[in-house]
Amino acid sequence: MHQPRSASLPATTSPSTVAAPWPRSCAALRGLYIRYDRNYTYLGMRGYGRPGEYNSRILLLVDGHRMNDNIYNQAFLGNDFNVDVDLIDRVEVIRGAGSSLCATNAFVGIINVKTKSGEAFKGAEVAAEGGRFASYKGRVTYGDKFAHGLDLLISGSRSGSRGDERLYYPEFNDPTTYFGIARRQDSESAGNVFGRLSYGDFALEGGYISRDKDIPTASFDAEFNADSFSVDKRGFFDLKYDHEFANGLGLRGRLFYDSLYYRGKQVTNYGGPVGVQTNRDIGNTQGFGDEWQLTKTVFDKHKLIFGGEYRYSYKLDQRNFDVEEYLNEQRTTGSWALFLQDDFEILKTLRLNAGVRCDRYYTVGGTVNPRVALIYQPVESSIFKLIYGQAFRAPNAYELYWSSPGATKANSSLKPETIRNVEFLYQQLLGPNVWATANIYYHRIRDLITQETDPEDGLLVYRNMGRVTGRGLELEVEGRWGKGLHGRLSYTLQQTQSVETDKVLANSPTHLIKLNGSVPLYEDKLFLGLEQQFTSDRVTLAGKQARDYFLTNVTLSGKNFLKGLQASASVFNLTNRKYDDPAGGEHRRDKIQQDGRSFWLKLLYKF
Repeated sequence: MHQPRSASLPATTSPSTVAAPWPRSCAALRGLYIRYDRNYTYLGMRGYGRPGEYNSRILLLVDGHRMNDNIYNQAFLGNDFNVDVDLIDRVEVIRGAGSSLCATNAFVGIINVKTKSGEAFKGAEVAAEGGRFASYKGRVTYGDKFAHGLDLLISGSRSGSRGDERLYYPEFNDPTTYFGIARRQDSESAGNVFGRLSYGDFALEGGYISRDKDIPTASFDAEFNADSFSVDKRGFFDLKYDHEFANGLGLRGRLFYDSLYYRGKQVTNYGGPVGVQTNRDIGNTQGFGDEWQLTKTVFDKHKLIFGGEYRYSYKLDQRNFDVEEYLNEQRTTGSWALFLQDDFEILKTLRLNAGVRCDRYYTVGGTVNPRVALIYQPVESSIFKLIYGQAFRAPNAYELYWSSPGATKANSSLKPETIRNVEFLYQQLLGPNVWATANIYYHRIRDLITQETDPEDGLLVYRNMGRVTGRGLELEVEGRWGKGLHGRLSYTLQQTQSVETDKVLANSPTHLIKLNGSVPLYEDKLFLGLEQQFTSDRVTLAGKQARDYFLTNVTLSGKNFLKGLQASASVFNLTNRKYDDPAGGEHRRDKIQQDGRSFWLKLLYKF
């Protein structure tokens, strides 16, 4: 896909002012919130974080490479993310429908993670970290730019945690199920490598991660305290070429390869003569593709972008079995697309940006999605934008075909979901170091794909829900000054509800407040970072409430006391707030308890 264009002036930001893991860093950004079910981390945006879906309405990119996999369309955002947080240079967030830019999954937003160059490291770096629950992490990185222009970055890390060794689930409070105590069922381990080699107009980038996670919640009717776990192994390669010829013609091309291997194990008691069995679940996909685009300015005022994309998954396998084989789907799939965009300078102060993208999917056919933005900048310090966009999301292979005995069933008749979005954005510089953003939006969704429990057989199934509307207001003020002084305050008011029932969607908070800041305490050596996040009540799938919560995270960090040495100490959930996240339909419990206060220590040394 071609590089997304920012919908906001300050759309790029560092992940966090607190030395937080990657998912917590996402939660610090305006309008974003996370949900954790003690297996995967899920990100919500614009009020959409439906339990039962795998971040498939947010397109996650790393340096422009799509990270959503081809079976579940899952964007991994926890410790299963391919890039270590210390390698991230900045995060670009584009809110709203973006299919005309980047195709399916850019439904409510796009997150593009830009990594640091090798030159940014200028040598080797090692880091050792640790915290509560016997958690640890080690990382080794080398990066540099050599005299002949070759830029190299290579990094690897290993992490692990015992997790909470005594998690209480009242639904299993029975002498036969350990009185509801899940013992040593929350551990996690992961290892990853990431590298990039760039020279001139070429760049080769790749990464691989393997992550194991125990599942304490007995999801999908598994036996409680019975060693259920998931394994995810994801890899990718991306070869890019970017060149501008003497006549002003720009050419950008990309060849890529992606893979995902998922394996789940759970112990299930079927009763009767079959009894207790170990059920295994497998998802395996591999695919490749290419992307190209031409850029040319014509008649002085039109900057045209024309391009195309092709994707093919030659392996798209799903299996589920124990004493019997319940599912053995072996498929291939693919898609192609053409897109055209014109950035037209009508006046010095007025621009029209219009684009359209045509996609063709092997599974659901064709779709055309336009996007138009009128941009008015009367003075250098003020920008007004009026944006209309459409987007779609094709049902993925998991939603269409996956089934497991006694828990889920397939629905191959699912239709794509579509969204139409209108928003108005105003940005104002308030002096040389402070800017403010105000954004209002309204959208309407048709055929929202959602996980439901079929009342006739009690099985989970994905269905098209009907029509949904969303409206919201986002406000943000951010300032950056010298010597590490930084602050950002944002407020989000949003409402997403079904047109047919007028009910608010599950896991959709009405209010989000974020305050992030960093203050230098002693010259350029000692800093205090602060995050405060408020998330209002959220409706669960059962119609109950996951109560609001207010989290405070604090980090004290130091550098330049000793040459090459940096250190930080963080406390997350400082006030030890007890709170829950809404659970998906695969869990017997409607809400999942989250961790209380925890700490994290980190030492980093640059050679």
